Amino acid sequence: MGQVAVDMHFLSHLNVVCPDCHAKRFNQEDLEVTYQDHTISDILELSIEESLFMFTEQKKITKLLKLLCEVGLGYLHWGQSVTTLSGGEGQRLKLAKELSASTGGHTLYLLDEPSAGLHPLDVQNLHLLLNKLVDAGNTLIMIEYNTDLIAAADWVIDMGPGGGTSGGRLVASDTPDDVASVKESFTGKFLFKKNSYN
Repeated sequence: MGQVAVDMHFLSHLNVVCPDCHAKRFNQEDLEVTYQDHTISDILELSIEESLFMFTEQKKITKLLKLLCEVGLGYLHWGQSVTTLSGGEGQRLKLAKELSASTGGHTLYLLDEPSAGLHPLDVQNLHLLLNKLVDAGNTLIMIEYNTDLIAAADWVIDMGPGGGTSGGRLVASDTPDDVASVKESFTGKFLFKKNSYN
């Protein structure tokens, strides 16, 4: 990663810039190889969205990069460590991988809050991609709190009525419109408000 870990004995390790590569991650011989006037180090500093222009001739790479942008991950950098990704980002990364492969349908996907941390516009894009998976004959089961995605679901299972020891019971299990009419359902109340505004 262009850094060297220094053992601080009783303290946490300290990462400092590598004195050999000067944070470029590669030796000078590797850095002499370029693609469209960019070294590998330059490319690793680019975000997915920023690098789209470079790979227009590479159809497979472009397809995957566009999918990553569509699931709201265009801001990630090529050289970013996977360990820095949130749970939602990791799921969307896997989702883009699944969408780039032709599974032929009949796959069950279990997603845990794929919309976590997304801007509302990115939630819309995620919704379109989730629909692509369903339209291809796959099944999606999601734990989700975003009312836009809940309202678009075919079926909602609402557990509650509260959290922790106050929950764990089935409050409602029906279409989003029918869950919206269940008075005991907190999810239903939000869906009802959403329907009232539309």
